[in-house]
Amino acid sequence: MPKVSVIIPSYNHEKYISETIYSVLNQSYQDFEIVITDDYSSDNTTKIIKEFDDPRIRLFCFTKNRGAAVAANNCIKEAKGELIAMLSSDDIFSPHKLAKQVSYLEANPDVGAVFSYAHIIDDDGNDFNQENHFYKQIFIQPNRNRFEWLNHFFFKGNCLCHPSALVRHKCYKDVGEYDERFAQLPDFDFWIRLCMKYNIYVIPEELIKFRIRNNEANASGNRPETRIRHQLECKQILNNYCSPEVRNNFYKIFPEAGLEINHNQDGEDSIYLQVALLAIKVSLPAYQSFGIDKLFELLNSRNNTFEKILQKYAFDFTNLIAITGQYDVYSIIIKENSYFDFEQAQAKLKLSQSQLQQAQAELERLQLQSQQTQTELERSQSQFQQTQTELKHLESQFQQTQTELDHLQLQFQQTQTELERSCSQFQRTEIELERSQSQFQQTQMKLEKLQSQLQQTEVELKSCQSELYYNQLELQQLKTMITAMESSKFWKLRKLWFQVKSALGLEGKE
Repeated sequence: MPKVSVIIPSYNHEKYISETIYSVLNQSYQDFEIVITDDYSSDNTTKIIKEFDDPRIRLFCFTKNRGAAVAANNCIKEAKGELIAMLSSDDIFSPHKLAKQVSYLEANPDVGAVFSYAHIIDDDGNDFNQENHFYKQIFIQPNRNRFEWLNHFFFKGNCLCHPSALVRHKCYKDVGEYDERFAQLPDFDFWIRLCMKYNIYVIPEELIKFRIRNNEANASGNRPETRIRHQLECKQILNNYCSPEVRNNFYKIFPEAGLEINHNQDGEDSIYLQVALLAIKVSLPAYQSFGIDKLFELLNSRNNTFEKILQKYAFDFTNLIAITGQYDVYSIIIKENSYFDFEQAQAKLKLSQSQLQQAQAELERLQLQSQQTQTELERSQSQFQQTQTELKHLESQFQQTQTELDHLQLQFQQTQTELERSCSQFQRTEIELERSQSQFQQTQMKLEKLQSQLQQTEVELKSCQSELYYNQLELQQLKTMITAMESSKFWKLRKLWFQVKSALGLEGKE
């Protein structure tokens, strides 16, 4: 026989059921069975479950939809384990969930059920990021004894994470299974009945991933029908506080009542009067309706409870009448105020309709203007498109210009480098020029000196040319004389001629 029966009521969770089952199969604690009851799913949930080949998994399928509480109870009936672990078919166990909870129950035999905190995830399994959501912090609860839990449940409502629970199988036999009339609060009803006889404990660790589905699709999601059903079921569940367990432990459960109640002396009607008065003070319609209904039952003059209550607490019809006029359980005043507000709204509506007609006339005028504006807009759009085309062309030209500019910048850098080199050469050339100017000045001085010498030479040349001219005249005369003397004194003159030439430096010239 397995130690733990993990029960999974499933319904239309094909997206999640595989991960849910794997989270059980991968537990560090392996002494378990998985009992699944499918509540006539219309998707592929059962097909996916049947694909698991593990003898520890047992599947039961309803032939029509019967409700989550009925499916859960069927799992409990089929369970063989000493401990029952509830798991919704869209939630996930942490790997050591069963190991830690089994260990705690084995060490604490007086505890009937153990719970845990929950890690809240979204529809896709990611961390849920809506910090103000109801479920974000509700499961983080301090531990209390069973009387404190009953007090908390009465005034604050449900705060335990159902799929985190590990419950002793015998507890379901002692206090009963889930009430199949309830769709929103079957677990809350069970916790109250459980704490009437057993202590419970919350392990302060996140041992389960609790999924918040999109659009509040959870069975307990915040939708109009769930809010309505919640109030109706809550009123019925409060009847658990009219039980012998509450009567026997009234002061422990409700210390704020301030009454020393001896259940051996006070009848159950006196206790229920206190429960009714406490319920009426809770500002919820379900509680106030429950409390007033209970007062009507207790103050029935046809039985002896009325006289007992009157003698013990001086509570009579006048008190009841005052209460029934004080607590607006059915929101009568709110509805009347709403009706008055509705009439005012209608008057405003008529005024608004007149204003609407004027506005419609104005609207038609504006529509005409709008059409004109639309035509102008279309023309503007056409111009805008042309402008865009031109802009693109200009952008292209700009890019080309930018490219050319980059090229010119590169050339400028090269030119600048060349200029720097030329400057350096210029400096060297300037030095060389200065040196050349110095040499030129020296050469010019030499040239002037040579020119002076040339002028002297020219003067001497002119003098020589003059002498030459005179010599040529003399020569001509001599030639004449020689011609005259040639015949007689040719040879003598010839000799003389040569002597004269030698004297005149005219040797070799004819």
